[in-house]
Amino acid sequence: MVLKVCTHSGSFHADESLAVYMLRLLPKYADSELIRSRKPEDWEASDIVIDVGGKYDGVKFFDHHQREFSETFSEKFKTKLSSAGLIYKHFGKEIISHHLDLSIQDANVELLYLKIYKEFIEALDANDNGIDNYSKEAEASKKFNDKNITLPSIVSKLNPSWLVDPTDADYDAAFTTSSQLMGTVFVNLLDGYGKSWLPAKNFVSQGFESRFDVDKSGKILVLEKFCPWKEHLYSIEKENGKEGEIEFVLFQDSSSKWRISTVPVTSTSFDFRKGLLEPWRGVRDQALSDLTGVPGCIFVHAAGFIGGAETKEAVIELARKSL
Repeated sequence: MVLKVCTHSGSFHADESLAVYMLRLLPKYADSELIRSRKPEDWEASDIVIDVGGKYDGVKFFDHHQREFSETFSEKFKTKLSSAGLIYKHFGKEIISHHLDLSIQDANVELLYLKIYKEFIEALDANDNGIDNYSKEAEASKKFNDKNITLPSIVSKLNPSWLVDPTDADYDAAFTTSSQLMGTVFVNLLDGYGKSWLPAKNFVSQGFESRFDVDKSGKILVLEKFCPWKEHLYSIEKENGKEGEIEFVLFQDSSSKWRISTVPVTSTSFDFRKGLLEPWRGVRDQALSDLTGVPGCIFVHAAGFIGGAETKEAVIELARKSL
């Protein structure tokens, strides 16, 4: 029997566009029939009803528009869910497990489940529920208008123009495009975290465990291969009761040269725990080697947060001198 997934007809938003796509990532719903309708008889005839129907039961009905609705992702979050958040809350772990071929009991499934909600789905929930990310004062002081580059705005403009007197078929075709767009973004994000960001933790762990082999201070971490390291480093330090310990991270770049990076105070901060020495900043090549006494220097950024050299030994020496 072909399962039926129903959402409302007419104009659409980013949340139900993504909700439908996420659900169909599961084998059970991969070949489901999509029905777009506002008729109660179509809701009743469907297996899952999304963003319409005036009900939420976590089994068949996943609407958030009813007056009494107040569901959030967990007690740690205050943002009220949209249909995207509802489908993700109930099916997210299963989607992650299936797509990345992980056991549903794998601790990494829980890790990714929370991370993707916090860094992607929650913003869609907030947008659909009219929750501003900034105060009115902060919004008024923005340097430029970025509303037309957000996913919800792009999806909104996929709706047919009122000037052409669009039919249900026009809306349905546009919804297919919208759902594909939102789904592609979601899958790319999931693949990035699951297949790139997550495996990087092993490399950072190895570097952390061998840090005293690099320097007796234990403040220099060497990665034998570049990977997304910042969030993993903070997590590993915390797990080991060594928060704030690492001050420089060294790695080989795509040109086989070596980089020395400072460690930001947070993953998104421009402030670092310890910078490269101020007299080196903005100096390059032989002049930098002469100044530091380290052969093979290439550069130190004028802001002091990163530098480069020809060899691993050279960046290790730059880190030691900066300590």
